[in-house]
Amino acid sequence: MEMEENMERLAAVKFNNVGKFYYFSTTLDLHKGDKVVVETIRGLELGEMISELKDISEFKLNAELKPIKRKANRADVEVYSINKIKAEKSFEICKDIIEKSGLDMRLINCEYTLDASKVIFMYTADERVDFRELLKKLASVFKCRIELRQVGPRDKAKIVGGLGTCGMPLCCNSFLGEFDGVSINMAKNQLLAINIDKISGACGRLLCCLKYEDEAYTDLKKKFPRIGTRTTFEGHHVKVTGLNVISGLVKFIDEDNSVRFVSLEEFNKNQGKEKREHRPPREEKKAINEEKGHAKKQSKQEKPFKKKPNKRKPHNKQNRNRKKENVKNESRSH
Repeated sequence: MEMEENMERLAAVKFNNVGKFYYFSTTLDLHKGDKVVVETIRGLELGEMISELKDISEFKLNAELKPIKRKANRADVEVYSINKIKAEKSFEICKDIIEKSGLDMRLINCEYTLDASKVIFMYTADERVDFRELLKKLASVFKCRIELRQVGPRDKAKIVGGLGTCGMPLCCNSFLGEFDGVSINMAKNQLLAINIDKISGACGRLLCCLKYEDEAYTDLKKKFPRIGTRTTFEGHHVKVTGLNVISGLVKFIDEDNSVRFVSLEEFNKNQGKEKREHRPPREEKKAINEEKGHAKKQSKQEKPFKKKPNKRKPHNKQNRNRKKENVKNESRSH
């Protein structure tokens, strides 16, 4: 079913091949892969449609969307290519000025808006930088509006790109739209060794992919015993010391300090069972119980009789004094 003409629809647009995308509204007939010109907070920019248009009524929007200006033509694409080359030269010029100024900041990227009315320099710095003098020098060279934007380590990795420890392009540079919160508890939940170097990405922060499987590990671990659980396995007292939820193995140590790995199915089948001892037949068991009862009755009869001590309640001091007075009065009367 084709959408009606002039109906406002939702467009997802990405810039500079970076993972994050933004939503715009449009009434134009656009398709995935089309180049479009939009106005952002930075100015006019050229972006690319990353999906087909969607019905805007299906989304709950917190703010009014900016419209797409137009579908990019050949002239727009040529200007964009020229600006890319121009940005590379501007990057080297700015980097040289920073070094000569002795500023403790590292330039990582340079971009021009589509109409070249503004140039944006992105940098990282450990501390706050006073770049007022730098701004004056850059303005005298480029003759346009200049923006110096400080970015964090994760944004730097997103802009610069690279390969992760898995050998694949960085998630943030490839497809991640927003940075989700990642905590050390996610690494613990996935039973990873807490080695910061191994669980950190190119940005020096915790790996974004720790969040991808965290929920799956939480669900899988519900089927397993908790680490530290004490129980019995095939009649031996054991303590669970490790798990492998992917392989379905349980690691435990017994009372002889022997380490064993068994499948979860085998562990659940044999845990909590004591060793079975020989049980006498029912008649023999009945005779044993009768003999025990007879011996118990006889032992009670053979016990010597012990006279219980006469425990009289002691009189209080007031009663004793009254008795003494009565005795004295009787002696006087005689």
